[in-house]
Parts: sequence; C-alpha cells; structure tokens
Amino acid sequence: MILLALNPLVSPDPGLFIWSTVTFLILFFLLSKFAWKPIVKALDERERSIEDALSKAEMAKAEMAKLISENEDLLKEARLERDSILKEAKEIKDQIVNDAKDLAKSEGAKLIEKAKIEITNQKLAAMAEIKNQVSSLSIEIAEKVLRKQFEDQGKQQALVNDLLKEVKLN
Repeated sequence: MILLALNPLVSPDPGLFIWSTVTFLILFFLLSKFAWKPIVKALDERERSIEDALSKAEMAKAEMAKLISENEDLLKEARLERDSILKEAKEIKDQIVNDAKDLAKSEGAKLIEKAKIEITNQKLAAMAEIKNQVSSLSIEIAEKVLRKQFEDQGKQQALVNDLLKEVKLN
C-alpha cells in the first residue's frame, strides 16, 4: 500500500517534464543573457581588486623590508659616527691633558728657576750683609785692639817707625 502511494511520485509525468525543461531553458537563457555577465564581471573585478591588494601588500612588504634595511644601515652608520666622535673626543681630551701637563711642567720649571735665582740673590744679599757685619765687627775689634795698644805712647812710636821702615823697603 505504501508502494502504491509512492508510485505516482516516482514515475514522472511527460507533460510536467517538458514544461519543466522549457522553463529551465528559458530561465537559463535569461540568466545567461542578463545576470551572468554582470555576476562574472563583478567576480572578475573582485578578483582583480584582490590581486591588486595582494600586489600592493607585497610591494608594501618589500618597501618595508627596504626601509628596515636602510634604517639598519643608518643605525650602523650612526654608531660608527658616534664611535668616531667619541674616539676624536678622547684624543682631544688626551691632547689637552698632555698639553696641560707640559705647560704645568714648563711653568713649574720656570718657577723653580725663578726660585733658584731668588734664593741665589737672597744668599748673595745675606753674604754681603754678613761680610758687612764681619767687616764692621772686625773694624770695631781692630779699633778696640789698637786703642788698647796705643794707650801707651811708646808702643805707638814703635809701630809708626816699623811702618815707615816697611814703606822705605818697598
């Protein structure tokens, strides 16, 4: 019984088959004439836009890699320049320190020479002062000794006679 009820559904009706085929062909013709061209065109445009976007992304990626490479090169160059500047600054500092040492040595030598000259001058002045004092003391002592000796008139006369004899002999 179930088989009999399904049987009309399984066997197709020839009129329905023909009209379904005609309707399908008309629909197919209308779709191919009016709908597929815009749909295919839209799909082609979408494919082109995706390809353009991918190529632009590749170009951007290449440009980014190029920029990264340039940045690394610039960074290396900046580091080399920094190292060069630091080296030059160190050399200038060392030169300034050496110049200052040399200047200090020469100034020290000048000051030492000046001090030696001053010491020599002070020494000569002190020696002259000592000579003056020694000569003054010697004169005072000699004067005192001579006064002691010349208190006696006879000793004075004998000394004058001795001096006159020496003058005659020369």
